[in-house]
Amino acid sequence: MFPLRFYNHGFAVHCYNTIRCQVIYYDHDFTRLLGDKPSGPPPSPDYREKWSMAMRSWIPNFPPPAEVRWTSLDGTEHEAKVDIGAIFKDQRVLYRVPDKEIPDQSWGDDPSIFLEISDRTLNVYMKAFIATKSEQTPGNKDSDYRADVIRAWTHTY
Repeated sequence: MFPLRFYNHGFAVHCYNTIRCQVIYYDHDFTRLLGDKPSGPPPSPDYREKWSMAMRSWIPNFPPPAEVRWTSLDGTEHEAKVDIGAIFKDQRVLYRVPDKEIPDQSWGDDPSIFLEISDRTLNVYMKAFIATKSEQTPGNKDSDYRADVIRAWTHTY
């Protein structure tokens, strides 16, 4: 079972501290509902931990790079291509659970990949539900998993 690998993934975009933000990936405009509206700052210091799994899922590994166009807070327009396939070329799942704590035959889900645009910085994260042999919150029988948000790539423009 190890290393854990994925062959499909979910994808979502989060824009913060931008005047305008657009991301096209897998022939889909992930920011179409934002329009050309400015995005505010992150809602809380632990905002990434509150990201739910990606709404768009079952994307086969790997379509062409994500096309990102945004305007940072200083008014500078940016364009970039983020090659998700290159970032995750080994198709390995990112997680922080020791392998010995993962139950046999428990992996089989697709992770979420998040592209975050914040002012002049792009970040790519992965979040995967990883089953655990023990409760993560003692006494809570529904806490037998971890879903850590782990940064895989960053670049500041």
